[in-house]
Amino acid sequence: MISKKTKYGIKALTYLARQENNTPVQIATIAKSENISQKFLESILLTLRKNGFLGSKKGKGGGYYLLKDSKDVKMSSVMRILEGPIAMVPCVSLNFYEKCDDCPDEKACAVHNLMIEVRDSSLHIFNNKSLADLI
Repeated sequence: MISKKTKYGIKALTYLARQENNTPVQIATIAKSENISQKFLESILLTLRKNGFLGSKKGKGGGYYLLKDSKDVKMSSVMRILEGPIAMVPCVSLNFYEKCDDCPDEKACAVHNLMIEVRDSSLHIFNNKSLADLI
C-alpha cells in the first residue's frame, strides 16, 4: 500500500503536468482541486522541488511548475523520492539493501525469492510509466 504522501504527490504532479505552457500554480489551487490538505501538500511539493522535479516562482503569478517534460518523469523516480524503496523487504532492494537478521541464506529463502519477483514486476511498471502516461 502506498502512503497518502505518495498518492497526493502523484495527484499534484499530474495536476501540474496538465497545465498549459507549464504555468506556475499556487499550492492552494492544487490543494482545493485535488482535495488535499494545503499544509500537507506544501511539504510534499517542497520534497519534489528539492529533488529536482519542480520549480517554484514567488510573488504574483507564482507557484509550482514542472522542471522536466512529463514524459521524462518516471514513476520509479517519484516513488523512490516520496515512498522510499520500491522493494517490499530490504533484502531485495536495489537502492536500499539491508540483510535480514533472521535469514541465514538469502538464496534459499522463499520470501526473498518471491519478493525479488514482486520487486521486478513493480519496477518494470514504474520504469515504463511516466507522468505523461498518467495524464
